[in-house]
Amino acid sequence: MIPRYSRPEMVALWEPEARFRIWFEIEAHATDALADLGVVPKAAAAAIWEKARNATFDVDRIDEIERVTKHDVIAFLTHLAEIVGPEARFVHQGMTSSDVLDTCFAVQLARAADILIADVDRLLAALKARAYEHKLTPTIGRSHGIHAEPVTFGLKLAEAYAEFARSRTRLLAARAEIATCAISGAVGTFANIDPRVEAYVAEKMGLTVEPVSTQVIPRDRHAMYFATLAVVASSIERLSIEIRHLQRTEVLEAEEFFSPGQKGSSAMPHKRNPVLTENLTGLARMVRSYALPAMENVALWHERDISHSSVERMIGPDATVTLDFALNRLAGVVEKLVVYPERMALNLDKLGGLVHSQRILLALTQAGVSREEAYALVQRNAMKVWDSYQKTGTATVDFLAELLADPDVRKALSEADIREKFDLGYHLKHVDAIFARVFGE
Repeated sequence: MIPRYSRPEMVALWEPEARFRIWFEIEAHATDALADLGVVPKAAAAAIWEKARNATFDVDRIDEIERVTKHDVIAFLTHLAEIVGPEARFVHQGMTSSDVLDTCFAVQLARAADILIADVDRLLAALKARAYEHKLTPTIGRSHGIHAEPVTFGLKLAEAYAEFARSRTRLLAARAEIATCAISGAVGTFANIDPRVEAYVAEKMGLTVEPVSTQVIPRDRHAMYFATLAVVASSIERLSIEIRHLQRTEVLEAEEFFSPGQKGSSAMPHKRNPVLTENLTGLARMVRSYALPAMENVALWHERDISHSSVERMIGPDATVTLDFALNRLAGVVEKLVVYPERMALNLDKLGGLVHSQRILLALTQAGVSREEAYALVQRNAMKVWDSYQKTGTATVDFLAELLADPDVRKALSEADIREKFDLGYHLKHVDAIFARVFGE
């Protein structure tokens, strides 16, 4: 975890103190269940809670013990015994280390998902507000980076809203799949611990029971979780790249908020760079990179090995902390995004009306001209406009005027028919319907 790209709430979830607190709760709840089953004295179970419920687990002390034992769970249990006293002998009855480690990891990932879902909610709120603000702000749509036909800036944001709404659904599913508990003992057979203990711990920790845990929770669950984070990151990059393109000097239809006192370049004082969305592109790459090792972790040996352990110690905190930061940064970008409708209108008109070419093509075919001939008629007039544009950066030849002057076009279409096809509103007539689909309003 890098502090520069971290937020306190998510970081706290992965701190050693938080992990040891969860370990204690798992062990204490298991001991309670064992006491109810008559396996350990109820007084001992009560004493464990009484003496350690509010205890501060000494991370340095646990590390000191682990340097000798070379085993993190044993080090923790030894320290817990120092706090609890003789009753600690009833802790961890019939359990194995993976019961604690895997159940704890499930708790952390589920809680991390809760934070990420809240992050997405903030982003969705920002996208919805800005989408409605620019619902009917015309702008040029682009395919292959080239002017295509008109859209609205609100539609661009509505598209992003729909994508992140799907992200939210995926995160909910990933949370449900990862939130499983395994308290099944060595090789997962419950030989030395009753399945009712697992059910009790699962309920107390807000988890469901893993149906077949071998000695570990199957890692296909984790692979799906981190793959989901990767998909969310890809959506972050997609919107970030759109904003970066729109901020290019030649386009400048929108740009990141440039705060008072902000500097864009150490060498060029005039620069206003899309640094936040560039940063988000990089962070998205990192989150995606964590999906592959999670998939590699699925194929463990027999009932367990620990080849996954070192991987998860890294990708658990790194992926969730980074995505948490990225989602909030993107929400801030959207909330403060500076939009330039006048520049959008200017760019929309740069190609002298070429954005209406499809309407002319369709009108010609409906008037009886073959599609091949109609395409050739429209294209030859369009190329005159393109030729003028490439020389100056703004079309000096007007597409409408060229069509009106083309006798082959006029044989099929009247002047009124041609002019009617240049109505910008035609391209925007279904915006309300699209918004209703996206926002359900």
